Amino acid sequence: MFKNLMNRRFLFEELVKRDFKKKYKRTVLGMVWSILSPLLTLLVMRLVFTQFFGRTMEHYTTYLFCGNLVFSYFNESTSQGMVSLMGNAGIFTKVNIPKYLFLFSKNIQTLINFGLTLCVFVVFCFLDQIVFTWKVILLIYPIVCLVLFNVGVGLILSALFVFFRDIQYLWTVFTQLLMYMSAIFYTIDQYDYTTQCLFLINPVYLFIRYFRKIVIEASIPTLWFHLLMLTDVVIVLSIGCWMYKKYNTRFLYYV
Repeated sequence: MFKNLMNRRFLFEELVKRDFKKKYKRTVLGMVWSILSPLLTLLVMRLVFTQFFGRTMEHYTTYLFCGNLVFSYFNESTSQGMVSLMGNAGIFTKVNIPKYLFLFSKNIQTLINFGLTLCVFVVFCFLDQIVFTWKVILLIYPIVCLVLFNVGVGLILSALFVFFRDIQYLWTVFTQLLMYMSAIFYTIDQYDYTTQCLFLINPVYLFIRYFRKIVIEASIPTLWFHLLMLTDVVIVLSIGCWMYKKYNTRFLYYV
């Protein structure tokens, strides 16, 4: 896979450029929306939820931003990845190229948006008087895991979308439910120990929790927490790669 990607580096770069330009085509602000959109969402969430959940919580804005930052990237990456195959059917039905290139180009485009928002997040942390320690370097781990997890979910969704168009509507409902189950605007401290453990089943919550532990609490998650996150990534990525390998030729008959 990596060798094919290097051999088609020029094509891959052009796909990334095309996806990036297409997203902001005929917009006045262009790339500014990559930063403005999550900030407006953060502002709305802060105005709505501060009175209910953040009245007594220290660094509540940063707490919200951590959740919104991770979930927005996950939602954008997987949603765009889901339609990556169907959106490029006109290309791979005529030219024999690896189909995962289209998914990877979508992920690079959303990763750039995530990186821009991450820079704004750092500024907000300083404004919220967050003191960064050397442990902030460890954020590389959840970011890499999140990128791979999004690729895995994108592989699964894009394969399913070729055969079942309904998956697009089901995924919209699922991500809405997942947002409320990821403790973005509330804490899980109010629940009993068993319920708190159930939150760990949600991979997105793991990524959010890792960010909060490092940034707000300046503490390193346990080893089993790292392993649990890595296990989720390996499982999802393995399933996605298997589906692409198994149904690679069948994609042509359903697009």
